[in-house]
Amino acid sequence: MSNLYKRIISGIVFIAAMLAGLLVNQWLFAALVSVVMVVMLDEFYRMAMGSRHRTPRFFAVFAGLAMFWLLFALENWDLPGRFLSLEIVPVIAVMLTSIFEKDHTHVDDYAYILTGLVYIAAPLSLSNFIAFRGMEFNAWLLLDFFILIWCSDVGAFVIGSALGKNSAKLAPSISPNKSWAGFFGGLAFCVAGAVILHFVGTLDYVLYHCIALAAVIHCAGVCGDLFESLWKRHFGVKDSGKAIPGHGGMLDRFDSTIIAVPLGAIYLSIFHLL
Repeated sequence: MSNLYKRIISGIVFIAAMLAGLLVNQWLFAALVSVVMVVMLDEFYRMAMGSRHRTPRFFAVFAGLAMFWLLFALENWDLPGRFLSLEIVPVIAVMLTSIFEKDHTHVDDYAYILTGLVYIAAPLSLSNFIAFRGMEFNAWLLLDFFILIWCSDVGAFVIGSALGKNSAKLAPSISPNKSWAGFFGGLAFCVAGAVILHFVGTLDYVLYHCIALAAVIHCAGVCGDLFESLWKRHFGVKDSGKAIPGHGGMLDRFDSTIIAVPLGAIYLSIFHLL
């Protein structure tokens, strides 16, 4: 029971922080994404290499934050695009520090360090393009993305729990508990959420675009979840960390997001809706 209370309280705090970061102003948004990015990168690096290579990891986290804040400045202050080239400086620092480290036993760790930037930092940084409209902060669309991801997760859990035992497994070698029943349940809930958001007025696209967007976000979110499960199975861990008491790590909570949000944005961009 105490664990249940812990999950409820930490869940409420997590949702409150998300709503504040997305709805109050651009500074809380930037602070939220920065904290989430640092924690997720740290969790990924801890899973991959324990305590090894602290200096290159520091520069990698700095590179991720630089990526986010340069794009934030581009959207918020109309920073000239040429300044985005500064992002390469901390990335080069990662490479240089790896050369001058004394222990080169685990050279493959540097691949994990750079992977973290592509896997975690880049998608979170690109959220700036969704949260701003012509230098004006408006993260309602980003909140809609999160709501659709949550609808997908709830639908997958509810339908998967009810029908999953008698259903074929989605990816048994990666996540044995995920079933096709849960997949289609999550899709149904996600589409229903998109329809509701459309009629409420926050997802103000033509209805068929809202439905298609929901399908893209659901499928991408499932892939993101499975991709993180693949990493955890490879490294032999149950949770990515303990950042959210009773819920696991930050990467566990945002595994769907880091693929679903960019692909959702790509869909909208293709049809000139973003």
